[in-house]
Amino acid sequence: MKKITCQLFLMLVIITSAVAQTKRNNGGKILYILRLEYKDRQVDELVKHRLDSLGYAVTFADESDSPSRAEGFDMVLISSTVSSQRFAGKYADVKVPVMMWENDIQDDMRFTGRYKGVDFGEVEKEHYLWMVNAPHPLSGGVPAGMAVAYHKDQPMGWGKPGLGAAIIATMPGQPDKAVIYGYEKGATMDYDFIAPARRVMFFLDNTTFPLLTPTGIQLFDAAVKWTIGKN
Repeated sequence: MKKITCQLFLMLVIITSAVAQTKRNNGGKILYILRLEYKDRQVDELVKHRLDSLGYAVTFADESDSPSRAEGFDMVLISSTVSSQRFAGKYADVKVPVMMWENDIQDDMRFTGRYKGVDFGEVEKEHYLWMVNAPHPLSGGVPAGMAVAYHKDQPMGWGKPGLGAAIIATMPGQPDKAVIYGYEKGATMDYDFIAPARRVMFFLDNTTFPLLTPTGIQLFDAAVKWTIGKN
């Protein structure tokens, strides 16, 4: 517990010190979906602090809330603290851009096929990414090749997206396992589902945000910016 608390404190220091150096966005309203009554809530609070520092207006909503909550927001973020069984694909049809890092709902959200371990999954220990689409805004200026996402090995989600996806990063040596990917509005997702708005999958797990390297933070910021439509 002390170790996690120290990591959270250090992350807050890094984020706070970066505010003065970060050009504020024009803003945007983000609906942040999480399990409000959950032990890892402090990590979601840390993510919110980062988003606040970038000029976004963030509102928390519980996983049990109706998808109609998304109306009036510029973007929906889905944390991995949601229960995949209860949450499933309830936000699949919203006409608002969605970014998520709950690995087990990729199929329900039409990001991938249905078979866990084949179409989507998670590795327990990894901290490298293989960047494959450097020109895309989702890459956030990170060059092609190996990138260090975590300070040490941590869980990392992956998926095999549909043909309409822009794949940004994969597991090193495993090009069929995408860890950052996105769909443009109108792109064909899995199940021949047409994306109602932009959709992005990011590789985080419940407690791994504080362990992102500066490169990892750069990629996270770029993913949010692209999803909400700022580039």
